[in-house]
This record gives sequence, structure tokens and C-alpha cells, in this order.
Amino acid sequence: MPQDPDANWKPKHNPWAVALTVTLATFMEVLDTSIANVAIPHIAGGLGSSQDEATWVLTSYLVSNAVILPASAYLVGFLGRKRFYMICVALFGLSSMLCGLAPSLPLLIFFRVLQGAGGGGLQPSEQAILADTFPPQKRGQAFAVYGMAVVLAPAIGPTLGGWITDNYTWRWIFFINVPIAILSLVLTSRIVEDPPHIRKEVALQRKRGLNLDYTGFGLLAVGFGSLQFVLDKGQENDWFGSHIITTFFVLCAAALVFLIFWEIAQIRRGQRPILDLTMFRNRTFAVSALLMFVLGFTLFGTTVLIPLFVQQLMGYTAEQAGLVISPGGIAILFLMPLVGFLVGRVDNRYLIVVGFAMLSSSLWALHTIDVQASYSYVAWMRIFQASGLAFLFVPINTLSYTDVPREKNNDVSGLMNLARNIGGSCGTSFFVTILARRSQFHQDRLAMHLNAASSQLRQAVGNLSGHLQQNGLTASPAQARALAQGSLYQQLLQQSTQLAYLDVIAILSIGAACMIPLIFLMKKRRGGGPAAAH
Repeated sequence: MPQDPDANWKPKHNPWAVALTVTLATFMEVLDTSIANVAIPHIAGGLGSSQDEATWVLTSYLVSNAVILPASAYLVGFLGRKRFYMICVALFGLSSMLCGLAPSLPLLIFFRVLQGAGGGGLQPSEQAILADTFPPQKRGQAFAVYGMAVVLAPAIGPTLGGWITDNYTWRWIFFINVPIAILSLVLTSRIVEDPPHIRKEVALQRKRGLNLDYTGFGLLAVGFGSLQFVLDKGQENDWFGSHIITTFFVLCAAALVFLIFWEIAQIRRGQRPILDLTMFRNRTFAVSALLMFVLGFTLFGTTVLIPLFVQQLMGYTAEQAGLVISPGGIAILFLMPLVGFLVGRVDNRYLIVVGFAMLSSSLWALHTIDVQASYSYVAWMRIFQASGLAFLFVPINTLSYTDVPREKNNDVSGLMNLARNIGGSCGTSFFVTILARRSQFHQDRLAMHLNAASSQLRQAVGNLSGHLQQNGLTASPAQARALAQGSLYQQLLQQSTQLAYLDVIAILSIGAACMIPLIFLMKKRRGGGPAAAH
């Protein structure tokens, strides 16, 4: 009986050359999700718009990205993985150049939509390329390289974006992508190749004709596009107190429910669905997707939380705030190769337990932070936290391919990247919302104690009044001015905001700890074990 050519297929070039080639473009794309954040005021000023209008530069990219991610496996089936990947790189590079040249905000937003569409296909394509290029026992090390790009890029993005914007112009945060995209295209055309199962799928689809699932794609675009809008603009518009947020939420829910029924019907008819929901019948994959969602939730949430805390309460500049989280990226660089080595030798579930335990513990330790904390303390807390994240990304991704046929690798990578990105959006939205509401809650509670009978208030006013009298004021005017001073109110605002940050940190810590029992619902697997085979 002839052997399946898929079983013994190996790439013509060194697998590590393939890994480094595809990681290059992915690092560029993930970096772009955060590098523009600090440049929003400069973009608004340069294009004559408000900062609120300029935030659409971020939202438009995320919406387009969210739509393409789950559809990437479907598009690979028609175009071939290498061709699809190169189209995405070319589109990303070209739209980056157009973003840098944009003369107005509407055109910049349009080019960011194109950029998000190109970027959305890069991450899942790379992950699937790595899964096919490396044998299961070495897959963990390959994902470690990919993980360094995906986890490190958001951490250094704000720092790099701030430096470029301060020293040159905001347009260069887009122009720097162009030479990287050209280099990626040259290397990909020479080194990357499609495995036999991809070539067979493309040949089969071409015989059938281009029978695109237009209904599924439309529902997908409306559902995830509306979800991203709700998450991005919810707190700004008071959530369901706003008619536009309520409308988009209903639109999102209706589109996603119809999408589920439509895709099930497509599968029953033997058609290729735009979103393969049968993947979630695999319990290990379903739990992996949930854990990846929580990883994205925590990673993006804390990447926003820590810089904002040190800027808002400790007086750090944007560049100093970026430097606070940079040591965490260095920790990831050192730990990812170690985790990649361990993935092929120990039960991956134990590595994930270690990761979530470290993440929960680091967040609980961060719960002691206050405005008197030193730079080194905050940096070490970030290193501790990043160390936990390093133990999560690679094992979760590796386990997600357990008992999955090789031809489904693109579906796995698309859905896992979608879970992480949606988790990141939810994490950022959660952080902003809880911070605003808990800050108001603590402000009301603290204000109850600042009344005329408060001994603390009388002591503070007395101290300030005495200081003013020493500087020449008589007793009565000094007392009046001391009561009118806003410093007490500023202290109240600062303390209520600090308590709100601590509430967010506590919730994230407890949430990370709650993931640990779910890990044991996944199948036991070592990197080279039988469960890893396709």
C-alpha cells in the first residue's frame, strides 16, 4: 500500500531558516498593534483632527485584523499557504507605506483597514507553517521563536513608537515596515514551500471552482467587527447607556448566532465553512483556546495597566513608562528557549500550571504597589509577571494541535490567534472600565470621611494654615485659604485611583489562579508523544 506523502514530507531548506523567515513578518505585524498607541496625539495634530477621532486609527486596524484571522484557513484552501502569506506581507507593506503618506485622517483609517487585513493573515499562517515544518517533538522550540515575537513585540512597541515619534515624525512608525516587508517577501519566495496536503487541497478547490462562503464571511465581518467596536468604544460611550453601543452589541450577538447555525449547515452539506466550529469538539483544543484567551486578556491588560499607573500616579514620562515594562521582554527572550526545550520533554500541562501559578503570584505581589515604589521594584514585578507568561504561550499552542489532523493546522492557528487577540481587546476594555468605576467608588467612600468633623481634615487644614501664617498671612485668611486649597482633593483622587488599580490587579490574579484546574481537562502530552502525531 503506497505511503501518504504527507507523512514523510520535509521542507527542502533548514527548518530554522523557515522559522526565522516567517517570524520576521509576524514580529513586524504584532509590533504595529501597539506602536501607534503613543503617537495618537501627534497623528491628531498632524492631520487636524481630535484625539477621539484619531483613535479610529487603532480601532480600524483591530476590526480588520479580527475579521481576517478566523477566515485565513479558508483563504489558504483557495490560494495556497505560501501565496496567501506573501499576499498578506505585500498588502501589509504597501498599506504601511500608504499610511505614512496619508494626507488626511479618513484616508489613514482606510489604509489601516487594508493593513489590518494583511496583518490578520500573517500570524495564523506562520503558526501553521511552523506546525508543518517541524516534527511534533521539535515543535515546542519552533513555537518558542514565534512566541518571542508575539509576546515581546507588544511590550517594546510603545517605547519604540514614542522614540520614533519624539525624534522624527509619526509617519516613520509606518515607513519602517516597508523594508522589512520587502526582505520578508524575498526570503519567503526562496525558502518557504507548501506541504503536499496544502497543494492537494488547492488543486481540489480549483476543480470545484471558487465557491466562496460569502454569507459566512459577511456574518463573520459583521459579528467580529461589531464586537471589536463595542470593546473599543464601550467605556468611552458609557456602554449600554449609549444607543450606538447597544445597537452594535445586538448586531454582534445576532451575527455570531446566525454564523454558528450557518456554518453547521455548511458542514452538513459537505461545504468548506469559513469558520470550522467542529474544532471545538476536541476538548483539548477547546480548553487551549480558553487559556489563550485568558493569556491575551492578561498580557494586553497588564501592558496597558503598568505604564498607565506609573505615568498617572508616579509622574513617569511615556519613555520612562515604556522602560519599566521592557525588562519583562528581556526575561521572555531568555526563558522562551528554555520553555521550548522543556515542551518536548515534560508533560505540557505542568508547564502551563507553572505559568499560571507564577502569573497569579506575580500579580498578587504587584498588589502591594503604591506611588512610593521605586523603578527597580516595578521593573522586577514586571519581570516576575513576564516569566509566568513565557511558560504559557508555547505549551498552550503546542497542546492545541493534539489529535488534530494535519490538514486542519491552518484552522487551529487561525482560531488560537483569534482567541488571543479577542482576549487582548477584552482585557484592555475590562481594565479601562473597572478602573473608571472602581475609582469613582473609592472616591465616594473616601469623600465620606472628608467632612468638617474629620480629625484628618482638621489636622491637614491646621498644618497648611500654620504654614501660610509663617509666610505672612493672618490667622483668618490663612484658615480660609487652607480650606480652599485643592491639594486635599488631589490626594483623595490619587488614593482612589490607586485603590482602583489594586482592585484590577487583584481580579486578574484571582482569574489566573482559577485557570489552573481547567488545565487537567486537557490530554496528557509530551512534545514527541503519540498524541502529537497527525
